[in-house]
Amino acid sequence: MKSNRRLFLTGAGAAAAAAALAGSARAQNAIDAIINSPRRGSWGDRFDAQAAQGGNVSSTQPILSQQTASNVERAIARYSDIVGRGGWPMVPATKKLQLGVIDPDVEILRRRLMISEDLSTQAGMSPAFDSYVDAALKRFQARHGLPADGVTGQYTYSALNVSAPIRLGQLQTNLGRLRELTANPLDGRLVTVNIPAASIEAVENGRVFLRHTAIVGKVDRQTPVLNSKINEIILNPYWNAPVSIVRKDIIPKMREDPSYLTDNSIRLIAPDGTEVDPLSVDWSTDDAAKYRFRQDPGRINAMATVKINFPNEHAVYMHDTPQQQLFGDQARFHSSGCVRVQNVRDLVTWILRDTPGWDRRTIETTIQTEEDKRIPVANPVPVYFTYISAWSTGDGAIHFRDDIYGRDGQQELQISTAL
Repeated sequence: MKSNRRLFLTGAGAAAAAAALAGSARAQNAIDAIINSPRRGSWGDRFDAQAAQGGNVSSTQPILSQQTASNVERAIARYSDIVGRGGWPMVPATKKLQLGVIDPDVEILRRRLMISEDLSTQAGMSPAFDSYVDAALKRFQARHGLPADGVTGQYTYSALNVSAPIRLGQLQTNLGRLRELTANPLDGRLVTVNIPAASIEAVENGRVFLRHTAIVGKVDRQTPVLNSKINEIILNPYWNAPVSIVRKDIIPKMREDPSYLTDNSIRLIAPDGTEVDPLSVDWSTDDAAKYRFRQDPGRINAMATVKINFPNEHAVYMHDTPQQQLFGDQARFHSSGCVRVQNVRDLVTWILRDTPGWDRRTIETTIQTEEDKRIPVANPVPVYFTYISAWSTGDGAIHFRDDIYGRDGQQELQISTAL
């Protein structure tokens, strides 16, 4: 029964493709009818997965681990073979290819996905963008941190057309980083921030316990690489604006709108601790930078409800944000160096697990008071800010991200960040 269905799908797709190449407008209608047929049932689940290559893209294995380094070594061997065989073709980035489309460029896309082992060779060659190609492209997109929508938009084309030798070099560069970071075993609990992926992993006993979307530093205000220990959680924190933000952002805003500080509940504090009236300051100069800019706790606070502290020379931290919509952005590089955490209260609950008296209910109740509360972490949790733009967590899934800060040494890896 399975073979009959597969033969039907293959035969119908091939017939429709042939008609299209002959110029018949009915070909597209034929393939659309097959794809959208209500009788198609769960073919995608039963058959298309067999035409996709490799294992699961998602994994509970941490990016920062000795096992990941070993997997990257195997990935390098695979990509060395791909490079030795001539790499993969460039896919013309001129059309929107998606499920149901029949176009000669789909054959090029098929070859590209087969070589990177996202699409099995069993799927065959055809100009029809069928459900096999759809599943393979979604897998490719997921491996590259892109929305897995099965459509060849500009970000997808940019990722597809990074050459095989460049990807091989990216893996080799990141293997060096992983080896250095995992030279000693990473046991127990830890939190890792992967800057190029703009993501966070809370790791426990060698497995990812929580995974969070993050917002990291802009190219001109980069999040630093560091390691420390999370030693304090602040609920309803005051926000003290760094001097860099005062000079680059707040002073220019005050020149445009003298009510900016008042509207945003930001108080101007003199070196002696007294509060200063913003209207008494000459905002045409940078003299205001000598004052401390402190924002009261509350919903519009730049850190919203939570701040996660750890000692470091860069004065950065992790925190909540009132701008939750930014977590949905494709390129999440908006901060001034600190790291914003989506669903931060889940992470804080996990960090405070061994701190008596601070369960989720207590945390939520305290936040509702909007009063500043400092909580020492009973067992400080190691935290690593890393820069890993290529890795493999096994099962044949090799991940790549844009080299947002240009540390991998290849301009081609920064292409999609500029789109």
